[in-house]
Amino acid sequence: MTCATVAGVTDQTSPAAQTQEGETRAPATASSGTSSGSSTGAVPDGTAVPSDAQWATLAAHERLLLGGVPTLSMREMAERAGTILGLARWFWRAMGFADVAPDEVRFTDSDVDALRMMADLIDDTDDGRPSPAAPGGGLAASSVLELLRAQSFTMDRLVLWQLETLVTDIGQRFDLDDTSARLVVLDHIDELVDSLSAQLGYVWRRHLAALIGRTDAEVAHRGREDAGPDLYPLSRSLGFVDIVSFTQRAQTMGRKELSAMLEDFESTARDVVTSRGARVVKTIGDAVMYIADDLLIAADVVTALVEELQSGPEMLLVRASLVRGRVVSRSGDVFGPPVNLASRLVDTADPGGIRMDEATAMALASGPGADHYQVRPCREVVAKGLGNITPWELSRA
Repeated sequence: MTCATVAGVTDQTSPAAQTQEGETRAPATASSGTSSGSSTGAVPDGTAVPSDAQWATLAAHERLLLGGVPTLSMREMAERAGTILGLARWFWRAMGFADVAPDEVRFTDSDVDALRMMADLIDDTDDGRPSPAAPGGGLAASSVLELLRAQSFTMDRLVLWQLETLVTDIGQRFDLDDTSARLVVLDHIDELVDSLSAQLGYVWRRHLAALIGRTDAEVAHRGREDAGPDLYPLSRSLGFVDIVSFTQRAQTMGRKELSAMLEDFESTARDVVTSRGARVVKTIGDAVMYIADDLLIAADVVTALVEELQSGPEMLLVRASLVRGRVVSRSGDVFGPPVNLASRLVDTADPGGIRMDEATAMALASGPGADHYQVRPCREVVAKGLGNITPWELSRA
């Protein structure tokens, strides 16, 4: 399957995918009942029952993705992995799946291998001393489970994002309703598994290499940290950009129009932020949080982002904030007083405006590249949870 092909459909439509009038149509799918096989039935209460063809499709997915159809219970999986049932339960929960009965058949040999691999990472002594039986001396069980949660949380969002992208692509290009587009994707997504999984490994290694490089550069310039458990270890510049009057605007839009606006907002934000050397922490519906290691980079990012969004095809009215300070990173997010301040400052900004605190404004005005920006104080406001504050306005010189 080429990169231009999704669900067996190419941009150069084959004769089999054209009507007599020459109109493009999506390929027939077993799940939709348009090819051979019995159609979906229903039980007396009206609940849909998968057809023989649909069951065959699901089994094929399981064989490809899980290495075979499930034949093992959780108890058997734990025994084969050489560990206890309790750890198997935590393994399954940490991946974000609902509890299953110990003797319910849900697992395959690939689950056994994954559980064994996770168990091998755990330091059996769990007393802080290295364990020669585990790679690298082993980790505390809680840390191993946290690593698994991190991967699983990311994968849960990733596969949903990928599936929805494919559904949208098929629906738009072949003018299909949502249900029909999903049936096409379900029947043909296996054709993308190898390329998507290979790309996942590549992207993960690229990001890990970049993070190692940033971390090495940062710690090389650090002095010995002040003692104390309450120290926020990371010095960062961060802020928010959100859409002005989003709720009112969304109420007047249809589903497709709203989806297009949010897609444009998010894709533009990610492109602008990453291309300038910063990172997107998260998107929150009508807002995006960005972060940078350097204040000058953050200033370039936030000013460019406001300009780009307001001049783009959607011509979005946005407002933004920028704060420098110390934070702590946890579960892929960042926390600390600068985050709280940035979230309050963005609410004080006018459409098209960027707000900073005084300390950040003075640091930017007195640092390298100061001639590229202008900062000035605004009127004092009352910020929720912070009391009276005086925001500063940021703009390009």
